[in-house]
Amino acid sequence: MTRPPSIKKRISSGGVIYRTGADRTGADVEVAIVSVRGGKAWCLPKGIINKGEDPPTAALREVREETGLSGEIINEIGRTSYWYYLKEEMIRVNKTVHFFLMKYLDGSTDDHDHEVDEAVWLPIDDAMKKLSYKSERDMVRKAKDMIGDLLKAH
Repeated sequence: MTRPPSIKKRISSGGVIYRTGADRTGADVEVAIVSVRGGKAWCLPKGIINKGEDPPTAALREVREETGLSGEIINEIGRTSYWYYLKEEMIRVNKTVHFFLMKYLDGSTDDHDHEVDEAVWLPIDDAMKKLSYKSERDMVRKAKDMIGDLLKAH
C-alpha cells in the first residue's frame, strides 16, 4: 500500500510595483511583471519569506531581486492560496502569497536576478492579459482600482 503524499506549507510575499506617466489620469499606469520557466509563464514577482522577515519586508526584497526595481509599499492588496505537487519529493504544497501595492522609486528591469528570465514594464491592462495565473490577474485588477483611487485623491 502506498502512503499518501506529505503536505508542506509555504508562505511567500510579492508585489505589484507601478509607475505613472506625466498626465496622471491612470491611463498610463505601468506595472512590472516577470517571465519564468524559460518564458513559459508570466507572473508577479514573489518569493519565500525568509526567517525573521515579515511579509512586507519580503515583498520589497523579492520585487527588488526579481525585477531590479525598488519601491515603497502603499498598501496590502490581498493574498492568494493554491496547491501544487512536487514530484521529486512526493509532497503536496499549500502555498499562500501575500501581495502588496508598491510605488516605484528607482532601479532598472535590466538588473533582475537569475531566478527570472526577463522583467518588463507593461501598461497595466496589457500586464493583466499577459499574466499566466488568474489569481495574479485578480491581484493586478485590485491594484488598478487602488491606484485609480490614489490618483483621484491627488
